[in-house]
Amino acid sequence: MLFLPGLELSRRFYWEAVRPLLDEHFPSLPHAAALIGPGSDVLGFDTAMSMDHDWFPRAQLFLRDEEAASGEPVMEMLRRHLPHVFLGFPVDASPVSEEDGTASMLPKADGPVNHRVLAVTLRDYIRRALDWNLDGSLEAADWLTFPSQELRSLTAGAVHHDGVGALTALRQRLAWYPRDVWLYLLASGWQRLAEEEHLMPRAGYAGDELGSSLIGSRLARDIMSLGFLMERQYAPYPKWLGTAFMQLRCAAGLAPLLWDAVRAETWQAREAALCAAYEALAHMHNALALTSPLPEQVSSFFDRPFQVIHAGDFAEALRSKISDPVVQRIAARDLVGSIDQFSDNTKLRGNPHWRSRIRRLYEEE
Repeated sequence: MLFLPGLELSRRFYWEAVRPLLDEHFPSLPHAAALIGPGSDVLGFDTAMSMDHDWFPRAQLFLRDEEAASGEPVMEMLRRHLPHVFLGFPVDASPVSEEDGTASMLPKADGPVNHRVLAVTLRDYIRRALDWNLDGSLEAADWLTFPSQELRSLTAGAVHHDGVGALTALRQRLAWYPRDVWLYLLASGWQRLAEEEHLMPRAGYAGDELGSSLIGSRLARDIMSLGFLMERQYAPYPKWLGTAFMQLRCAAGLAPLLWDAVRAETWQAREAALCAAYEALAHMHNALALTSPLPEQVSSFFDRPFQVIHAGDFAEALRSKISDPVVQRIAARDLVGSIDQFSDNTKLRGNPHWRSRIRRLYEEE
């Protein structure tokens, strides 16, 4: 099989295979059709290797609440009438593997089609993805407990058709954080740098180059995370973090410096690369004009022979600009940030089951 990007495959699959069947068997059924949610194809990062698991001709069909009961009949109709092959790609999916929870394209010639077209209400889909009620308000605690990778997967991809309008409206609603939540996230990102910018050279100075390198890599990742925030782009799943980062405007200047930092063999070389990245980041901060201008040059960490950007000053300047009382209350505590900033645990960020518990971090004591 020749590779075809999943977004293009999904678009053609909907319009050439799925839509004609809907028009024939459910001609009056309002719906939206899209490819959103998990998957490298949604992000536009899929390659030929992606075809080996969880990659199919597929789409989601979103129904109105009042047509929720039509979901299963629609999927059953598609099981009976979809072709087993579309543009040379098997439409059938193998049973989900008990070992790794994945499925793959399964060549098949007859019988019901085990397709990957989901017909569901948008409300149910979002509840499963975010553990959030579509009719509910979006509070600061919600934004801070929605993993950025989930927000990116819901606002990326493609909408092939929106005959109900709700999907387009939701994607616009989730397009980016409210201003004060954004300020809080930026402040928390700078605070992460403040906590370790002086530790990297200190570990190296003490003869621990391995420890210094590990801290340096953490700092490089935190700089990348601030790059996403400053350019108002949701960061994706870690596998695609570097790929997505290279699409940011700041990557042209920052990426070579971060490469130098993570590959440096001495703490002095690591410090030089990171300091250049700090200064570039400080310049980006000032260009946003969210606070009064702050120094863009590194300087000594007290009387020790280490150079830092004094990231805590940026964190405090941003915190002082928050005006929403709820976000102010959250920011008045330690700047722990969002779920993405205090944990990189895959299960914690990937399972919405945890969200209601994590949400308590931001609620009134």
